[in-house]
Amino acid sequence: MDVSYILDELNPIQREAVTDESPHSLILAGAGSGKTKVITHKVAWLSSVKGINPMSLLTVTFTNKAAKEMRGRIENILEENLNQMWCGTFHGIFHKMLKIHWQDANLMKDFSVIDSEDQVRVLKRVIQGMNLDLETWQPKDTQWFINKQKDEGKRKASLSMNATFVEEKMVDIMDEYQKTCDREGLVDFAEILIRSFELLDKNNELLKHYQDRFQHILVDEFQDTNEIQYLLLKKLVGKNGSMTVVGDDDQSIYSWRGAKSTNLKRFTKDFSKVKTIKLEQNYRSSKNILACANSVIRNNPDRLGKELWSQKDEGEQVKVYRAFNERDEANFIVGIIKRWLEEGGSLSETAIIYRSNAQSRVLEDAILNSELPYRIYGGVRFYERMEIKNALAYAKLAINTNNDSQFERVINIPTRGIGIKTMDQIREYSKKENLSLWKSAEILFEGKDTKVARNISSFFAIINKLKDLNFNENLDKFFGDLISLSGLKDYHGKEPGEKGRSRVENLDELISATSEYFSLGEDANDERSLLELFLDQASLDAGENQANENEDAIQMMTLHSSKGLEFPLVFMAGCEEGLFPHRRSAEDPKQLAEERRLCYVGMTRAMERLYLTHAETRTIYGIDSFSPVSRFIKEIPEELIYEIRVASETEVKDKGFEPRIVGGTEHKVGGFSLGDRVQHKSFGEGVILNYEGEGSNARVEVNFDNGGTKWLVLSFANLEKI
Repeated sequence: MDVSYILDELNPIQREAVTDESPHSLILAGAGSGKTKVITHKVAWLSSVKGINPMSLLTVTFTNKAAKEMRGRIENILEENLNQMWCGTFHGIFHKMLKIHWQDANLMKDFSVIDSEDQVRVLKRVIQGMNLDLETWQPKDTQWFINKQKDEGKRKASLSMNATFVEEKMVDIMDEYQKTCDREGLVDFAEILIRSFELLDKNNELLKHYQDRFQHILVDEFQDTNEIQYLLLKKLVGKNGSMTVVGDDDQSIYSWRGAKSTNLKRFTKDFSKVKTIKLEQNYRSSKNILACANSVIRNNPDRLGKELWSQKDEGEQVKVYRAFNERDEANFIVGIIKRWLEEGGSLSETAIIYRSNAQSRVLEDAILNSELPYRIYGGVRFYERMEIKNALAYAKLAINTNNDSQFERVINIPTRGIGIKTMDQIREYSKKENLSLWKSAEILFEGKDTKVARNISSFFAIINKLKDLNFNENLDKFFGDLISLSGLKDYHGKEPGEKGRSRVENLDELISATSEYFSLGEDANDERSLLELFLDQASLDAGENQANENEDAIQMMTLHSSKGLEFPLVFMAGCEEGLFPHRRSAEDPKQLAEERRLCYVGMTRAMERLYLTHAETRTIYGIDSFSPVSRFIKEIPEELIYEIRVASETEVKDKGFEPRIVGGTEHKVGGFSLGDRVQHKSFGEGVILNYEGEGSNARVEVNFDNGGTKWLVLSFANLEKI
């Protein structure tokens, strides 16, 4: 079989990474260097050339979207269906393992995955059941504590020594919470991984089975792995397996959620004969943009070291704009976007990236005033929307009526007259008799002729009808029947205005989603129904972006959300000390290094044009700040950047570039300039700080010597320049 085509599209270094036969390899893949291409082609190479059955390959990535894309690419290269290959996220892969070996893992056969919101709900119940004050022991705080311990591979036994009073109490809550989850058959996200590690650690026969099965493990975004993920991989590889990890220490920006960029160096120490290959050719950005990004990241200590380069043109200089304040900054950005449109560009090719979500409000105001459409990337996600979670709760109860968290969620949705007192009665009986809420409600109200009993009976009837439906065929029909039987569409449709219409449309979209369901893969030992597979996948998908990407709109996002994306035109707003790098990070070398990596990530999103903007004054979190330009801009050599400032008409003509677009080429409105001293009949003397709008709608912000700061409409204010 001629397999030379597998290497045809690769550059020499990519070919080396794909064909390398070292037991273990570390591929340092810079931004835009084609790492996904390397992983997919390596899988194809191992299968076609080295003769490894795809079933013996394990490919791990961090999002289900990436996993789906990766498997699709591999299937296109090999021209065969690879549904049997294990290719997915850490949580998806090890959740599958737990479902297959639920008995060895000491789990119920029909255990359910709970998302963050349901986890908080369970913790609230636990804390109340321990007679603890919810204000003192807040569920979200204990959730963070529990998940952090699990991500570090810790259980109660390893937390008891030298603990403070607060830690000891947290451990008690953690212990009671875990007992509750085990009793109700609930598994949170962090539990999936630590339970899987314990399963393999305590069962040598099972461990050997998977070590023998997975001859080669490939891991994407390795710099984002946390402790328990690293330990799981190390356990699976064993002494005889091979592993290829792909990562970039310069793009490690998730330490706040447990990621350890040090795992890259740790990998080279823990495994023998590791070959390191650097992918440094960037296919995304111009040479000038890469030179700027390299000059910034070069200042970070303890890097594994690489230098991005490109065969593309030099490109435009990176432009730096110093705004008077955040409104001026936002207006400038909108003006440049308008010019981009005039040049034939599209809105979806533009991205505004910022360090803090609080920055978006002023930017949104400016965009709305310009009547341009925009989308905030990473808003409320599909499977986290209230109406979707309600529909999924009905389905989960149809599978397992002992699922207390889902019972509590929809017992009174739509409203059935089942109030707090009734629920307290059911909970108290459940706790006393150690029964599920469903069973307790059955015992307490079955056969009774009261209004509450009839309401509970009607709810039971709906769930029992759902239980009789087919769980293995036509999921779209199942959910169509579910939405109809439950009354959710009428219930959510009664919400006023656009919100109600949107919720109804989302329920319709759920039916579409089930008809397009993508499963992780099939296994003879996996006894889950198609419905269970979908519900498990939906729980794992919660947190991944599901927004409509087809509309032509300006893309707005945080620096963290921007990772993995690319745009021809990029604005990085708020490049000031205290904001970026963030004031919390400036004095901590490790956090400052991560802020610099964030800057590097943001800059390398740009393909053709990159603007770095900063404001002399900024009001954020309700506080006026006067911050110098970010050190990251100062780290860029002067010859690589073009500083935009207010220009005269002569300079505009000479440079061929108009730096000020909104309100002409100067900071002027209605004959006044920023900084002018003015006189008002009632408020006295003051200084113009800001302006917005044009013509009769123009307003100015004036800081009066004795009257504070006020916004005035110019056409009515009758200001006089002093």
